[in-house]
Amino acid sequence: MDTLPKIIVLDDEAELRNMLQRFLGSQGFEVRAVADSQRLDRYLQREPYDLLVLDLMMEPEDGLSVCRRLRAEGHTLPILMLTAKGDPVDKVIGLETGADDYLAKPFLPGELVARIKALLRRQKMASGDPTLTSQSIRFGEFRLDLGRQQLFRNDTPFEIHSAQMQLLTALGSSPNRAVSRDNLIARTRGREHDALDRSIDVQVLRLRQIVEADPSKPRFIKTVWGVGYMLLADIAS
Repeated sequence: MDTLPKIIVLDDEAELRNMLQRFLGSQGFEVRAVADSQRLDRYLQREPYDLLVLDLMMEPEDGLSVCRRLRAEGHTLPILMLTAKGDPVDKVIGLETGADDYLAKPFLPGELVARIKALLRRQKMASGDPTLTSQSIRFGEFRLDLGRQQLFRNDTPFEIHSAQMQLLTALGSSPNRAVSRDNLIARTRGREHDALDRSIDVQVLRLRQIVEADPSKPRFIKTVWGVGYMLLADIAS
C-alpha cells in the first residue's frame, strides 16, 4: 500500500492553518501544521516531508526568509508559497528565492490541491520515478519524451546535439521549477567541474536558438537570476 504524501504547513494565522490541515487531510495527504519557523525546523530535522506550504507574510521570520534559508541549508522539498499580495513582483521574488510555485489568497481549495499534486509529480519526475519519467512535456510546438530522451517538433522527431538534449532533459525533469547552474552542470558534465564554468550558459544560448522563436526574448527557457534556469512547459497526458 502506498504511503500518503507528507505535507507540512507553516502559517502564523491559526484559522487558516487549521483549515488547511483539515482540508488537505481530507484530500489524502498526511498533514502537519506549525505556527512558526522554529517548529518547522524541528519537524524537518525529525523526519522527511514531501512538500511545504509556506505563508509569505509572517513575523518575525517571513516566508521569503524561511524559503531562502531552507534552500541555503540544502533542503530540496518542493515549496508552495501562499500570499495575500497580488503584485506579480512578489511571485518573481518568491521563485528566485527558491519557491517552486505561488498561490495568492484567497484561492479555491481545488486549485491548491491541483498545484500540490503537480509539484509532487514534478518532484517524482526529477528523482527519476519510473512511472513518471515516461511522461512527456510540451512547450510551444515541441514535445519532449523524458523516458526516451527524444524531442519532437509538431509530433515529428527532431534531432538536436547530445549536449543540448542532456540540458533539455535536465530542465524538463523539473518543469516550471528553477534549476541551479551547478545542478545543470553536474547533470550534463558530471560532478567535477569548475564553479566558474560558463559552458552551461553557452549551451542554454544554443538551446534557445533551437526552440525559441526569438532567443533574445525566450518564452520557454527562462533565466532565474541568482539561481539558474527554468523550462516553462506543460505535462502532456
